[in-house]
Amino acid sequence: MDANAVYQDLSASRRNTHGVHCNSATISATMGREPESPTRRVLRFTLIVLLLPIILPLAILVLVLHVLNKAVVYLLVWVWWLPRGKDVLYVSSDSPIWKEYMEGEIFPLVAERAVVLSWSARSEWPKWSFAVRVFHTFGGRRDFNPMVVLFRPFRRTRIFRFLPAFQERKHGNNASIEQLRRDLMRAL
Repeated sequence: MDANAVYQDLSASRRNTHGVHCNSATISATMGREPESPTRRVLRFTLIVLLLPIILPLAILVLVLHVLNKAVVYLLVWVWWLPRGKDVLYVSSDSPIWKEYMEGEIFPLVAERAVVLSWSARSEWPKWSFAVRVFHTFGGRRDFNPMVVLFRPFRRTRIFRFLPAFQERKHGNNASIEQLRRDLMRAL
């Protein structure tokens, strides 16, 4: 191989930031993509314009139903649970990570005023249970077990999500779980 061929081979082959050799074809392919053709751009715009009258009302309907669900659940909690002295939704499970702590430290704080759901027994939850609807409305999709939801008349709920604090406790940090417990005690 002559010196000119080696130079061309070296200039065509470059290292990227990760130390991997890339030739100039790889670099140009990854640097950007081909410009979109005008026909494709017009088709995409037409599709968006045609679907917007369908998608926008559906999105608005979903948003309205979400807000309406939350408002009705709030109203029913205020009318049905609060007069009976139930202003807390307590959700926990049989997990060995938190069962002892939740039953010994948190549940006694809310026992008299709580509606209780066991995540471990969720397969037995009645399909049309109001407590389950409250859980789905305020629990969300993350960190919902263990959790305490505190309802106050005509105010937003206070939601105490214990999972992140237990994750920190697992790594030796007890401060966040104790702070959460103190915050719950103050809110009660």
